[in-house]
Amino acid sequence: MYKFDNGQISLEDFGQPVGMNLKNSNRWVKRAQTIPWIEIEKKYAKLFSNKKGNVAKSLRLGLGARIIQAEYGYSDAEIPLQIQENPYLQYFCGYKAFDDSKPPFDSSMMVYFRKRLTPEIIGEINEMIIAAEQAKIEKETKEESDDSDDDDKNSGTMIVDATCAPSQISYPQDVSLLNKARECSEKIIDELHVKGEQKPRTYRKKAHKDYTSYSRSRKPKAKQTRKAIGKQLGYLKRNIGSIEKMLSSGKEIPIKFKEKFSTIQTIYNQQKEMYDNHTHSVKDRVVNLSQPWLRPIVRGKAKAKVEFGVKLDISVCGGWTRLERHSFDAYNESTGLQDMIERYKERTGHYPERILADKIYRNRDNLSFCKQHNIRLSGAALGRPKKDTEIDKKQNYIDECERVEVERKFSLAKRKCGMGMIVTRLKKTTCHSIAMSVLLLNLRKIEKLRAEMLSLLFRSLKVAFIQ
Repeated sequence: MYKFDNGQISLEDFGQPVGMNLKNSNRWVKRAQTIPWIEIEKKYAKLFSNKKGNVAKSLRLGLGARIIQAEYGYSDAEIPLQIQENPYLQYFCGYKAFDDSKPPFDSSMMVYFRKRLTPEIIGEINEMIIAAEQAKIEKETKEESDDSDDDDKNSGTMIVDATCAPSQISYPQDVSLLNKARECSEKIIDELHVKGEQKPRTYRKKAHKDYTSYSRSRKPKAKQTRKAIGKQLGYLKRNIGSIEKMLSSGKEIPIKFKEKFSTIQTIYNQQKEMYDNHTHSVKDRVVNLSQPWLRPIVRGKAKAKVEFGVKLDISVCGGWTRLERHSFDAYNESTGLQDMIERYKERTGHYPERILADKIYRNRDNLSFCKQHNIRLSGAALGRPKKDTEIDKKQNYIDECERVEVERKFSLAKRKCGMGMIVTRLKKTTCHSIAMSVLLLNLRKIEKLRAEMLSLLFRSLKVAFIQ
């Protein structure tokens, strides 16, 4: 059952103990007044179709807790304690009065908040926040836009780029991955074994000794590594055969091990294929036993040539950031440019005047699409330049300088908004964390805009006072 809130209250109506004097200038007070809570809550309430049972935690509390966590990087156990102790955070999360008698929720609720607030819902919330802020800016600056005659004309700039949000996993090595798969297979055998029956041999002590002797060597040579992989493959093959034999006799594998056993079989098949063919790559390679959906994303950066996480595309229009595409599999980012352009038209009613993008987006299909819709795609023409063509170096320099804005967004998202290292362990919650980082980027932009407008107001008042 869901109970609607009455909306944002003023700070004066917030119940404060004697001696407490909260300030309107606090960033969490300003941020609470920026987000259109009532409109967002109407969409969030659809998740609770059942009219019976306990009252669910409000959107204000769930989304507020996630924004605070993305801002500070607190753990799930720390978030309810911080909200309990901080009156500004309580005001942001929709409290009517300061209450530090108990935590607002159990730490396990954070997992449910992340599951319920899917990337699609976060994307809708992001659009609502952007629309509300743009309406406020137009009202405050008294800019009446009359574009009725120019609906068909292209206008605006869209900057697009792709990056990888790495997950917090140990660097995948073939021997260690096989060792973890072997240890998990031994646990499955222990679960399936019934007292009184003959237990299949696993040679776990010998297998563990072989692994530790390899892992303790400082710089193992290629022959040592191949030998260690061969031994672990032999142990794992025996365990998989024993499990399949036990399952064929009528036993059922526990639910908590069903997905892992399928992953173990995949790891064995992939590692066996690479071992037999003397290669180090295979299609849809599994790099982590707990998160089998993660894939190696080759980026070729100076810090790390290969990252393991989610690949994503974002677009920046007028300083506002949107998550356009994300996937655990590596993909060519140029294939999604036309869909981004069409979504831009759905939002604004017209195509962008220009698109600032990296060289990889400039393929023949995208250039043809942009030419058809009178869109200028930045960068040099394909192929060898003709003798008579004049290259506008000044315009190319301007485009490249303005395209840097998307790199700044990536830098801020990874340093301050949690995209630099995704610590969530589930597939759904990982996607949620990325969408939340993009939402936090826009909230930070709103704070910056408010600060700039306030600074301009003070300057104008100062000039008027001097005159």
